Amino acid sequence: MRFQNILLISLLALGLSGCEKNSSQPAMVLEGKTMGTVWRVSVAGVDPQRKAALQQLIQQQLDRDDGELSTWKSDSVLSHFNQYQGNAPQPVSADMADIVTEALRIGHKTSGAMDITVGPLVNLWGFGPTKQPEHTPSEAEIEAAKARTGLQHLRVIQGVDGQWLQKDLPGLYVDLSTMGEGYATDHLARLMEQQGITDYLVSVGGAVLSRGVNANQQPWRVAIQKPTDRENAVEARVDLQGHGISTSGSYRNYYELDGKRISHVIDPTTGRPIEHKLVSATVIATTALEADGWDTGLMVLGSERAKALALKEHLAVYLISKQGDGFTHWMSPQFKTFLIDQASQ
Repeated sequence: MRFQNILLISLLALGLSGCEKNSSQPAMVLEGKTMGTVWRVSVAGVDPQRKAALQQLIQQQLDRDDGELSTWKSDSVLSHFNQYQGNAPQPVSADMADIVTEALRIGHKTSGAMDITVGPLVNLWGFGPTKQPEHTPSEAEIEAAKARTGLQHLRVIQGVDGQWLQKDLPGLYVDLSTMGEGYATDHLARLMEQQGITDYLVSVGGAVLSRGVNANQQPWRVAIQKPTDRENAVEARVDLQGHGISTSGSYRNYYELDGKRISHVIDPTTGRPIEHKLVSATVIATTALEADGWDTGLMVLGSERAKALALKEHLAVYLISKQGDGFTHWMSPQFKTFLIDQASQ
């Protein structure tokens, strides 16, 4: 599964180095690859002899997640659902039902800006399993892809004997990449708890979650990166206080097509990549899954609509927008409670 939300990968390393510098007992750091991105786990107060076993458990968990959510693997649970052309309910795991339920909730809250059925448009613009187009898709192609989307066509059924997904549009194609990193990050946190580990910071791609303290008995801290190509340019630092954080950005994952920069963030309403001034949306929430869902929706909405929704829903949000040759930032009142410091603007 290839996820596009990779903004916080280098930032996580920055946040850790800032916390663990000069530590006589540095945290144990494990890392690897999954879902077309990287994962990283830092734990404190854990016997180093457990490292190999933890590495294996983590990779196995992430492989299971990828086996459920991948649109790149034809034999994944989600791919089987997308390939199915009927309307009978299809059995899925409780975790799969949960991620779709959360996606539908946030999708409705954002008036469809966060739409997990946008897969046909993602593929059309070359950000899915299919290759990038040689030319800008035509209006007819865009409309044809849009006709195969819509949250109203997807339903989660919860029963005493299981869970199912159901679609009433045969060509509906669900793409969970907008929330997959948060989903997997929450699973890593759950795995740490199951292993009796209470002090950890875990991440998959751009989604991060922490609990407890680092090896110096200080809170885990994460840096939000400036929207530049310099990986060490820090915009702000936050203390997650046991929460999850995720950032969606439009300036890292793009390509050039017909002389124009094409962002991976697709607006379900227009069927086209976004072109507004908002370049980065960071959300802190109770779970990494929730943060990962909100950041995408806010990116699609653009600065003003994102601000209004963040205030309405009492979200902890940090937005960076392009202004002339520079950038401006905005944060909600809820976000300020997590802020440690901020770079001068």
